[in-house]
Amino acid sequence: MLQAREIKQAAAAAGFDLCGICRVRNFSAEQTFFEGWLERGFDGGLGYLRRNVEKRFSPAELMPGAHSVVVCGVSYKNDTSLGYGDTAVPKVASYACSGDYHVAVKEMLYETAARLGLKEDGTGFRAFTDTAPLLEKRLACEAGLGFIGRNTLLVSPRYGSFLLLGELVVDVPVDTYDRPYEGIGCGACRRCVEHCPAGALTGEGLDARRCISRLTVEPHPERVPALAQRIGASTAGWIFGCDDCQNVCPYNLRAPFFANPRFRPLFSPADMPACRWLEMTQAEFDARFGATPMARSGLARIKELLRR
Repeated sequence: MLQAREIKQAAAAAGFDLCGICRVRNFSAEQTFFEGWLERGFDGGLGYLRRNVEKRFSPAELMPGAHSVVVCGVSYKNDTSLGYGDTAVPKVASYACSGDYHVAVKEMLYETAARLGLKEDGTGFRAFTDTAPLLEKRLACEAGLGFIGRNTLLVSPRYGSFLLLGELVVDVPVDTYDRPYEGIGCGACRRCVEHCPAGALTGEGLDARRCISRLTVEPHPERVPALAQRIGASTAGWIFGCDDCQNVCPYNLRAPFFANPRFRPLFSPADMPACRWLEMTQAEFDARFGATPMARSGLARIKELLRR
């Protein structure tokens, strides 16, 4: 049996701002909602969301014998996280201004596991961060880290929604589990819904066919007519991702800035006018941005967006 106190100490020592622990269970109600969401086409042509649906709602499907999930969060709120004001430069989501979080968070998870004496060939565990069909945000709620806001993101009362999540799924119980989050959540606030430039936040969930992040980050929007039409009309100045729904959230406005040096911005979009991107060579892009999430879309796509 693992000790909750030791788990949270290990997570903090590895650089996480938040850590909670919940039992493994099935999420049948969430699966029903998700299947309806897919039927409405809200996935926006993202085929990976339609694969392994059963696994997404049952951590035990990803790791047989799993007992517990350790959910960790780290803030990445930086100087670009609260909007660009009147600056007419191409906009980049603040998480993409740092190194690839998949690498950083996974390293932090393995450091946490090592501090606890966990070994993949001993006490069984698996580490995840946004790369497997795991219900990360719902598990974070179960572990008491926060609630899922109207912007469809996990919102921590202290750190807002500028959070990156990672999980350790382990095959042993923990002495104490956290209670699910029971706070007030968004209340009557609808700022994110009202400020989404694409109208992607609906009462039935995020409509990825409209979401600017999906349009500018994920591949092949041209294969879905509704996406092609939307991307041809406007992406509100964003060339990678979109923070508009987060920039107006009251929780984010009062959240502290990040402290973990792993997520220090590698560049400032304010210093990158459109002409700078359009003149950039592939070699320069690879050297400056190859280790950031922007490598996912690539330079050619960024230039295409700027020329529209």
